[in-house]
Amino acid sequence: VQLQACGGGLVQAGGSLTLSCAASGLTFSSYNVGWFRQAPGEEREFVAFISWSGGSTYYGDSAKGRFTISRDNAKNTVSLQMNSLNPEDAAVYYCAATTSPYGSSALEYDYWGQGTQVTVSS
Repeated sequence: VQLQACGGGLVQAGGSLTLSCAASGLTFSSYNVGWFRQAPGEEREFVAFISWSGGSTYYGDSAKGRFTISRDNAKNTVSLQMNSLNPEDAAVYYCAATTSPYGSSALEYDYWGQGTQVTVSS
């Protein structure tokens, strides 16, 4: 199983980025997917969750109203559109897959990608 996160980079405050997560080696349409982030010295933080069908999504408090998670099961990908970025959003962003319907805890996830760095300049 492999989850490959990409799309990170340097963006100015107020800007946007779209992260992508490509999955292989698993029946992707059977898994719910989450995004987490971790800044240096901080705990891993839940960002967003999407159910296997895409019919259910929810977000961590820091992402509500600014981030949008979506998926394309035909392409085995999940995307995270991030708008209105601020320096507090800077972190390594990870995608992860789970069969659990409760996806706000990192402990629920079976597979993790390697992470992609997001840097936001003020």
